[in-house]
Amino acid sequence: MSTATYTVKGMTCGHCVSSVKEEVGEVSGVAHVEVDLATGLLTVDGPADAAKIIAAVEEAGYEVANR
Repeated sequence: MSTATYTVKGMTCGHCVSSVKEEVGEVSGVAHVEVDLATGLLTVDGPADAAKIIAAVEEAGYEVANR
């Protein structure tokens, strides 16, 4: 299984983390999502398309720093 890591900018609380996890979790191919509020790191397991993951983060209202 492949793993990808992204840096999400703009998260400030647990609700932010939940929003990102929910949106990214709905992307086809995503098997598991972890979001660390302190570091802003989003870790995604599964063969999901990076563009779709970035779009999901943006849909949640945040920005991916390392495109």
